Amino acid sequence: QVQLVESGGGLVQAGGSLRLSCAASGRTFSSYAMGWFRQAPGKEREFVAAIVGSGRRSDYADSVKGRFTISRDNSKNTLYLQMNTLKPEDTAVYYCAATSRRDILLRGGYDYWGQGTQVTVSS
Repeated sequence: QVQLVESGGGLVQAGGSLRLSCAASGRTFSSYAMGWFRQAPGKEREFVAAIVGSGRRSDYADSVKGRFTISRDNSKNTLYLQMNTLKPEDTAVYYCAATSRRDILLRGGYDYWGQGTQVTVSS
C-alpha cells in the first residue's frame, strides 16, 4: 500500500557530499517511521539510519555517525539522507524503508522498501 522511490545517487569523490531522497506515496506519511539501508557489492544489506514519524528522533549506524543526517519533510512526503565526508567504503546501493509504526526507531523489520539508488565514492 506504500510505494517508495529513491533518487539522488551518483558518483562522487572521497570527501564529497550527496543528498538522497525517498518519495513516498499515500496520505499517512507522517504515521510511518522510516529508515535507510545500503548493500555494497559482495556484502549483506546493512542498516544506515532510522527516523520516527515526526522526524524528532533518529538513530545511526556507528559507521556513519557524525557524517550522515537523516531527515524528513512530511508536507512533501519525502525522506532524506544527507551524506557528508563520503568514503570509498560508503559505495553501495542505498534503499529507503517504511513501517506503519510511528513512534519507533527500527534497525530492521520494515514493511515496505524502495528499489534503491546507486552511490559510488571514488578515492
